[in-house]
Amino acid sequence: MPIMVVHMMEGRSEEQKAALIKALTDAAVESIGAPIESVRVMIQELPKENFGIAGESAKKLGR
Repeated sequence: MPIMVVHMMEGRSEEQKAALIKALTDAAVESIGAPIESVRVMIQELPKENFGIAGESAKKLGR
């Protein structure tokens, strides 16, 4: 059972996250032959103040 965990900053819409889940699931099915019902995708969203870029928080950088 493939399990994919995506860490990303908060701020994407439900539609964008659904599209990502679909694309990752399709990629696992096509690339490794995983049965679609066995694929799991978990999205873990991080607050922008908890995501660092070049020594600064993403929130401070306006990302």
